Amino acid sequence: MQSWSAPWTITGVALLALAASRVRVIYSLRKTLAVLLLAILLGSMIMSIRIAALDSSALSDFNDQTTSVVVQVTTDPSRVAPKVFGTAMAPVSFSFMGQALLINDTYSLRIPVRVIASTRSVDGLLPGQKILVQAKVLHSKERRVAALLIVNSRVKIISEASTWARGLARIRLGLRGATGDGDAGALIPGMVIGDTTKQSVEFKNEMRRSGLTHLVAVSGANFAIVSAFVLWGMQFIFRKVNYRLIATAISLSCFIALVRPSPSVLRAAAMAAVLLFAYGSRQGRDPLPALGFAIAAVVIIDPFQSRDPGFALSVLATAGLLLIAPKIKPKFLAPPIAAMVLCAPVIVALSGYVSPMSIIANVLAAPVVAPITIVGFIAALVSPLFPAVSSFLILFIKPLASWIAWVAAWCSTFPVFTLKTGLYGFIAATVLASAIYFGRGKAAVVFLVAILSITWLQRFPAGDWSIANCDIGQGDSMVINLHNHKAIVIDVGPNAQLIDRCLHQLGIKEIPLMVLTHIHADHVGGLAGARKNRKVGVTWYGNINAGTHAHIGNIDIDVKWPDGSGDYTPNNSSIAATFSSPDFTLFAAGDIEPLVQEQLRSQIGHVDVYKVAHHGSRFQDLTLMRELSPTVAVISVGTQNTYGHPAPSTISALTEIGAKVLRTDKDGAVAIRASRHRLSVQRSKKWFRLFFWS
Repeated sequence: MQSWSAPWTITGVALLALAASRVRVIYSLRKTLAVLLLAILLGSMIMSIRIAALDSSALSDFNDQTTSVVVQVTTDPSRVAPKVFGTAMAPVSFSFMGQALLINDTYSLRIPVRVIASTRSVDGLLPGQKILVQAKVLHSKERRVAALLIVNSRVKIISEASTWARGLARIRLGLRGATGDGDAGALIPGMVIGDTTKQSVEFKNEMRRSGLTHLVAVSGANFAIVSAFVLWGMQFIFRKVNYRLIATAISLSCFIALVRPSPSVLRAAAMAAVLLFAYGSRQGRDPLPALGFAIAAVVIIDPFQSRDPGFALSVLATAGLLLIAPKIKPKFLAPPIAAMVLCAPVIVALSGYVSPMSIIANVLAAPVVAPITIVGFIAALVSPLFPAVSSFLILFIKPLASWIAWVAAWCSTFPVFTLKTGLYGFIAATVLASAIYFGRGKAAVVFLVAILSITWLQRFPAGDWSIANCDIGQGDSMVINLHNHKAIVIDVGPNAQLIDRCLHQLGIKEIPLMVLTHIHADHVGGLAGARKNRKVGVTWYGNINAGTHAHIGNIDIDVKWPDGSGDYTPNNSSIAATFSSPDFTLFAAGDIEPLVQEQLRSQIGHVDVYKVAHHGSRFQDLTLMRELSPTVAVISVGTQNTYGHPAPSTISALTEIGAKVLRTDKDGAVAIRASRHRLSVQRSKKWFRLFFWS
């Protein structure tokens, strides 16, 4: 209880100060301000209690220790997006929420935890099941949980799921199986029950860039469609309106359990409850007070929802439809514009960009949303008993889902308006949204024109370029311009989305030659992104040795390594080659280390650009470096990486020989323009670069 004293004191003093010292103020102030003050006090009090309870739990005594924990599962385990761990792909892992019930067979409690498990034994667990895990207890940055449990060994199932949970799981699995493969098959479960399990990382990115992600987040639109369908069906069963409303409420409760209580679902459920009650009691059905009640009810029950981006976006989108949509003409454009205006500040703060094409994407997708939701919902309900009927129903809506998938893929190819994430982007988007909402049309236009002017001045790359190095984190990816939207690509980094975005920004549609220097994931993990919607010609990957020569466009390529013996580590088996043209010479060294670098002495000579070996690590042969004597040295490296790249000694050695050092962790993506061996450099990271297209 002592740990609660500080939060209680803060809230208590605030309440006493408001009630005792200036009671009259409450009556003299506007009611809305008084309600706002009381709401803030109530929210701070509830949040303080919850945070104090989490911080003072018995789990904190086991921080950085491995212990046994009995956990009750509260959310479905979801597969974590593939990541590169060092030079290899991280093991498959799953993330889910749970309640810690027993620690080390000693402490009994009930406290929320986040579990990250790199074992497939958690795949398929259902909410309500109890499991025993051996986990390392870590402090979590996620404030809604008391700790992060890292599980690397097989879990022991203590209790099976309830009949209710198994029934719901059969419905979810039945729909998942009936929809088939492809993006359309992955989209339908997401639109109907919020199940995104089958969606690929690439498809999720397309939905995000096109502004259609909300379609796979069950929210008010789903509730409206389902409730309207149920009310329509109940008229054939019940004559009294109240019975129909009760049946609809029960159906929506089951629907919540089926789709899982996400933030947007809870907001929509609370709002639907108010509207159903108002309808049954013959009172006014104003949706705006219902939205206010929904916000208050959800936040009081779970104050951490107030910090959840999904909840914020759901509330803002609904508010936009209620407040702004009636003012917009033509009416068919009103919903997407209204939702985007109020959601833009939060979207920018989270993702860093807004997609203007999202308005068109939503207009094109809107007509088919209701049919997919209704027919998909029926198919889901019948799938456990009549799978053939479910598959037959899916045949009618799969072409509609294919249409949405095509719209997402098409709209995602257009540039998005990118703002610096965090405070700057939030402020800029808020100012623009406020100007639009309060009717300051001229001010909004002036502000928008100013932003667009700045983006043009800060575009990257600006004008022609010869060599570019993508900013893809801790990895390598260099691009040599062949013009006419063609390029030679040397390595593709660890992340498919980042390399795809970089090549898209550079305007590359065809890759006559792709050089994958060696097998490590930080050089080849993004291959799918580089190939996406691009024609790829020849690929060099372990099939090229020293002495190989090639000529593509005006580029002469001379492979210097490997020597073909095969008795080297992956780093020292890297393809290292020179690329020469009338305008520049480039040596791309992969990850070769001093053992190989020494053997390349006297074989290369001076170059204009040197892609520094092994991300600028301390393992460099200084003699070879002096022979290269590059004008520009490019180091592809991730921000705050754990390897200490680039090494200070390497930076010092390059500086001493007069090289201009470019680092992607500080300079971002770089573009080098070469003309008769005279180089100019453009960086994508600039302190004043707040707005740009990407």
